[in-house]
Amino acid sequence: MPKKSYPKQLLVEGNNDRHVIWALCQKYELPKTFSVEMPTEGEGIDAVFKTLPVKLRESKLETLGIVVDADESKLKPLGIVVDADKNLEGRWQGIRDRLIAEGYDRRHIPKVVPTGGWIYDPSDRFLKKLGVWLMPDNQTSGMLEDFVAYLIPKGDLLEPEAKNILKDLENRQLNHYALVHRPKAFIHTWLAWQKTPGMPMGQAMTARVLDSDREIARLFIGWLRNLFDL
Repeated sequence: MPKKSYPKQLLVEGNNDRHVIWALCQKYELPKTFSVEMPTEGEGIDAVFKTLPVKLRESKLETLGIVVDADESKLKPLGIVVDADKNLEGRWQGIRDRLIAEGYDRRHIPKVVPTGGWIYDPSDRFLKKLGVWLMPDNQTSGMLEDFVAYLIPKGDLLEPEAKNILKDLENRQLNHYALVHRPKAFIHTWLAWQKTPGMPMGQAMTARVLDSDREIARLFIGWLRNLFDL
C-alpha cells in the first residue's frame, strides 16, 4: 500500500496495525487509492485522538477511516469527559463524543457501533466522509492481536497449547504481562512456534501462516471497500 498521504486515509494506532492492514489489502488486491496513516505524536489511542481533530480539518482530506482497539487501555480525555477505558461501549462513546465536538450531527452517529463497522458520508461538504472499525470485530472488547488470532487456521493444534501455556503461567503467577495484554502474549507465543519462529503478524499473513480468508478478514475488507468506494 502507498506510503504517501492520499485524500483518502486510514488512521491506525501504530506500526503493527499498519503492517497487518497492508498485508490484508495486498492479499485482497485492493487498489492503492488510500494511505494508512499513524498518529503524528507517537502511537496508541491517545495519539489517535490527538491527531483526529487535525486530520478532520485538513483541506485535502476527503475520507477518513479510523481503526482503534476496543480494549481496557486508559484514555485521556481531550476537553471532553468520557469513560472509554472499560469496554467496547466506552471506546465507541469516546469516539462519538469527539466527532460530535468536531461538528458531526449526533443524530447520524449510532449509539452502538454496527457489526460491520460504521461509515457515514455527510451531506455537509465541509465534513469528511468517516468510517470507524473497533478492533477486533466491533462487538467485543479487544485489540489488533485478537483480530489476528481469529485468523489462525481452523483445527490448528498449537492454538490450544499456547492458551494452556499462558493459563498455566498465570495460575502460578509467573506471567510478567498484565492480563489485559494476554492477546499479545498469546499470538506472539503461537507465532514463535511456527516453521519460521517469531514472524511479525503482517508477515505471517503474507506467508499464509494465518488464514486471511476467515470471515472477520472478509468483513474488514468489505468495510474498507465501502468506505473508500473501491
